[in-house]
Amino acid sequence: MKVTFLGTGTSQGVPVISCNCEVCQSDDKRNNRLRTSILVELADKTIVVDSGPDFRYQLLREKVKDLDAVLFTHEHKDHIAGLDDIRPFNYLLQKVIDVYATDRVQTALKREFYYIFADTKYFGLPQINLHTVHNGEAFQIGEHTIIPFEVMHHLLPITGYRIGDFTYVTDAKTIPDHSFEKIKGSKILVINALQKEPHISHFTLDEAVAFAEKVGAETTYLTHISHNLGLHEEVEKGLPANIRLAYDGLKIEL
Repeated sequence: MKVTFLGTGTSQGVPVISCNCEVCQSDDKRNNRLRTSILVELADKTIVVDSGPDFRYQLLREKVKDLDAVLFTHEHKDHIAGLDDIRPFNYLLQKVIDVYATDRVQTALKREFYYIFADTKYFGLPQINLHTVHNGEAFQIGEHTIIPFEVMHHLLPITGYRIGDFTYVTDAKTIPDHSFEKIKGSKILVINALQKEPHISHFTLDEAVAFAEKVGAETTYLTHISHNLGLHEEVEKGLPANIRLAYDGLKIEL
């Protein structure tokens, strides 16, 4: 399995429009963060988790030539806005893309992309097969088992995903015990860490580190990072050896 971080930023991305802070003005490319998404390349399947507003550019940057499925964590715009950009895979590769989402997220997709689901179809529409995710119930993509589980983004349920020894969680503030049971034993954990200051719906840096240490994965990568967290190089100096900040374009293999 190969995982590429397509984006590691929060909803506004980094740099933030009109911001003059040292992070937004940094020349270190690791401080430039598109909206959060990952590419997962398995032996026979290519999957993305979330397709935000930067999706088209992210796929072009990584020269992604094939796609089988999109898994959605939740319905916020920074996670779903780029779904329309799957169309080249439909029409150049003659493929229908499998889309996996909970009922609530499907309601948002049908609202935001109403034309995909309209009774009257026209040429060029995105072509998808919509599959319902039930948190806690594993499903298959090809020969690969995907385990979805629920975490909370303040009052909004979010779906995390485990694929083999890899677990991906974004936009979490609290993680119930039954979901922790799905996460523990992971070799690679990805978890959100928005900023250092308390936040109502996201892990802070300290909360993310504490959760990572509780899980005890071989390596944890922090994502969904805002400009308020600080400079990449400086923040990394203060992290435990097995906890790293993810950055756009980072590739890891399991």
